[in-house]
Amino acid sequence: MIITILAILFLLLVLVFFHELGHYLAARSVGVRVERFYLGFNLFGLGIKKKIGHTEYGLGLFPLGGYVKMAGMVDESMDTEITGQPWEFQSKTNLEKIWVMSAGVLGNMILAVVIFAGLTFSNGIPQSDPAAVVGSLVPDFPAEEIGLEIGDRITAIDGVPVDTWAGLTALIHSQPGEQVVVEGTRDGELFRLEITARPSKIFVDDQIKTVGMIGIGPLVTHRPAGVGESIVSGFTLSWRWLSLTYRSLAMIVTGKASFKEIGGPIMIAQLAGQSAQMGFAALLGLMAIISVNFAFINILPIPAMDGGQILVVLIEAALRRPISLRARLAIQQVGMFLLLMLMVAVIFNDIQRLF
Repeated sequence: MIITILAILFLLLVLVFFHELGHYLAARSVGVRVERFYLGFNLFGLGIKKKIGHTEYGLGLFPLGGYVKMAGMVDESMDTEITGQPWEFQSKTNLEKIWVMSAGVLGNMILAVVIFAGLTFSNGIPQSDPAAVVGSLVPDFPAEEIGLEIGDRITAIDGVPVDTWAGLTALIHSQPGEQVVVEGTRDGELFRLEITARPSKIFVDDQIKTVGMIGIGPLVTHRPAGVGESIVSGFTLSWRWLSLTYRSLAMIVTGKASFKEIGGPIMIAQLAGQSAQMGFAALLGLMAIISVNFAFINILPIPAMDGGQILVVLIEAALRRPISLRARLAIQQVGMFLLLMLMVAVIFNDIQRLF
């Protein structure tokens, strides 16, 4: 429990810090005055704060978020004080506003690229052994339960010979919920085991499919990676997870996948705890993946999200006049309500998943 709590706090604080730092640096770069820069929420005045110049920096004792408050901007604080001063957000050009509002997303993507690149440089480039040799076991899956061991070489499934990992995987995937007879060798000795492939959902060709899985992974080796190759890997992996996030959301919107598949803070906490127990590198990998998800969700054109703020700027540019303060407040209130409803829904999913 302690590991899980520390892991989720570390994960959330780093993600929020890089997101808000992006907004902060972009605002300062175009002369927007930042009134507050907080990690965590300073509810009931519980927290640490210090004012330096025009900015109040703080660390709230409620670490589930953070925020940057800019002068002359209608945000979740519902502050309506706009005086037209040159240092206010509304006094800036449309391009400057878009730069400021998109910088948080950029901060999260940069974080993901840096983490993925660092992990690649540290661990090397993975190379899967093409042979059908068990390299890892997933806890509480059938393979571990029946006694398969790391290093076992699988030679046949239901009497069908296999000599590659791809062939082995294809046979197991094709039989969800069915008993699979596994034959192989261990230390030169033959073995024959009966196992039932657990029906599991995976993402294949823009669809979620149910396949059979027994909980084994291939024997993986790594070769050293140079700095340039690691940076390329950082961008490649970030783009891969961004694409997967987009396709997953598209499937939910089109009805190809259920909204119940979406996880919330409880699921993130569970994953953070599990990753931390596997090691700091695993926790960093999870952080990079969630950072990409966080960036994608924030750039969506939804009120109260960064993308919603950018949409308002684009509408104002098309109309060639600013939207009224009353309309901005209404948009922000609708966005906050939708965001609250989404949080309630994903937490409900989390609770259902627990039981």
